[in-house]
Amino acid sequence: MKTETTASPAKKSKVADPVRASIDEATQTMLRRAQELGIDTVFDRAENMKQCNIGTQGTCCKNCGMGPCRLPLPKSGIEGEDERKGLCGASANTIAARNFIRMIAGGAAAHSDHGRGVAEVFLSVARNQSQDYKIKDYAKLVAIAPYFDVATTVSADGETVDRDLGEIALEVGEKALAEWGKSEGELRYLKRAPAMLYEKWKKNGVLPRNIDREIVEIMHRTHIGVDQDYKNLMKQGTRAAIADGWGGSMLATDLQDVLFGTPYPLQSEANLGVMKADHVNLVIHGHEPILSEMIVAVAQKPEMHDYAKSKGAKGIQLSGICCTANEVLQRHGVPQCGTFLQQELAIITGACDAMVVDIQCIFQNVANVANCFHTKLITTHPIARMEQENVIHIEFDEHHAMEDAERIVKMAIDNFANRGSDVMIPKQKGIQIAGFGVEAIQYHLGGTFRGSYYTLNDNIINGRIRGIAGVVGCNNARTRHNEGHIQVVKELIKNDVIVLTTGCNGIACAMEGLLASESAGVFCGPGLAEICETVGIPPVLHMGSCVDNSRILLAATEVVKAGGLGNDISDLPAAGSAPEWMSEKAISIGHYFVASGVYTVFGVGLPVTGAPVFQKYLFEAFEKLYGGMWDLEVDPVKHARKMIAHIDKKRKALGIDKARERTLVDMAARRDIASA
Repeated sequence: MKTETTASPAKKSKVADPVRASIDEATQTMLRRAQELGIDTVFDRAENMKQCNIGTQGTCCKNCGMGPCRLPLPKSGIEGEDERKGLCGASANTIAARNFIRMIAGGAAAHSDHGRGVAEVFLSVARNQSQDYKIKDYAKLVAIAPYFDVATTVSADGETVDRDLGEIALEVGEKALAEWGKSEGELRYLKRAPAMLYEKWKKNGVLPRNIDREIVEIMHRTHIGVDQDYKNLMKQGTRAAIADGWGGSMLATDLQDVLFGTPYPLQSEANLGVMKADHVNLVIHGHEPILSEMIVAVAQKPEMHDYAKSKGAKGIQLSGICCTANEVLQRHGVPQCGTFLQQELAIITGACDAMVVDIQCIFQNVANVANCFHTKLITTHPIARMEQENVIHIEFDEHHAMEDAERIVKMAIDNFANRGSDVMIPKQKGIQIAGFGVEAIQYHLGGTFRGSYYTLNDNIINGRIRGIAGVVGCNNARTRHNEGHIQVVKELIKNDVIVLTTGCNGIACAMEGLLASESAGVFCGPGLAEICETVGIPPVLHMGSCVDNSRILLAATEVVKAGGLGNDISDLPAAGSAPEWMSEKAISIGHYFVASGVYTVFGVGLPVTGAPVFQKYLFEAFEKLYGGMWDLEVDPVKHARKMIAHIDKKRKALGIDKARERTLVDMAARRDIASA
């Protein structure tokens, strides 16, 4: 460790209480170490930086140079007409709606720009312009081709034969990339939604035209003096959110599966304890798997392990943080060393030889923390650089992908010799089973030849499974780290609700052991425990990164197709949750779930409470438009119980609110039925 440099502020400041900051023992241990070393972390900064009450309510406008205009709620509450106005006359509802859809635009842009990057690499592979990448899943390519109106067979000599796979890939790549900026029509993937949902979107005028246009239009509408009707603003926010969930994110997921392989269940580990003191520790962090796929390939080469041994290490330990971690976990079993809030702590172990970052959710302060140790911090994306001088920038180029990855891995290995003796790696880590894509769930429920969601539906109808919950999202330093995630999930599975997870919620659940098959017998209600033990799955199914929330949409669509639980996603006994959300991406995700018919509860807070009329519109009126609606509940147990109450309401509407055991029908009973 470099004792001459610390990241601590010049004046005396508050430090976080480790136990109050996190439920995770590894995090608590590293916080104490950071404080002993005088290094401030996000947990300490949260103690010293207080939130703006008006900003958290959503009624601070800084969209022009006359502001910021701050519209606090009257202390007595609002009775009658709300007279609060900005300098231009904008009401609290207009300001809150503008702020809300700007968050949707930011989140949709982040996911969709990720998807665009994947589409560009996919097209370069289809054009044979990139030698380091190969298409790994041609079956998935053929499966998605019809959604682009790409033929998979041709007529030759009067016979129908399979079309050349290279031709299919090229046409899919060209049509996929066009989805970001085509001049007419609508997004192709919208027709993947249940027919009733598509008709709702069409009736309400929110079918996205292309991905980029919807984001740009939000920025135009929220400029001073343009759209001043909160309902009309939310109409455009809905269109952009759908363009994210059923467009950019879904395209990113599908094209990544075709390029890198469709995930299937595998075993791995999670938490800071996956790092190894006698290995080169290379941590990958961010959200795009394009570079990380190459780093995994290089780090597994025998010659690289030999090179590491020549430098005094026993091997290379690759681990991940955030959604880059989730991407390489679900395809390669690479362990996760932490969630969003643990990124500084991975360096504070003193064992991180290099941290490689790409885009999204990366603290600028990791550069300051790295400067206290020997850690090499490497940025790799042209749109995501840092100002600190100790940061190394190696701009990734897909045309030289392997070369860039080899340079990065060798840099980490060479840095092993510079590691200090003061290394502290917590012992905590959890076993996990991850990689449950839509196809994997279908296989586990029905097998290779009769894969179907019918088994899931059957067990929801007979009451063994009460319903389905999607619990996703980030960590937030304004709450106790991982507490919301874990309490919500435990309350759900205790009440026989199966959980689908992505993002940092998945990592948190893995750390707690909830992604291990054995957890069903410990934490689940009797019905869900029976199903999990019979099928051999954990009660929480990890479906990937934050763009992979599109997998949850498609899984819900498959449930509708399987029959017996209504004709639309809004009919299902299902609910969504983001207990510790913090990013604009979470708002976009939440809204495309709401617009898809899912009752969606957020924790922490929502920037709408300063405009009660607008909040009521999101929390009540939206259900009449799309079948889904927003809700807010900070208390994790109450949060989960709201979801369960909604699931029970949907079960009652379907007429399946009474548990029904399946009975074996003998021949005598069959004769009685036939004669009736």
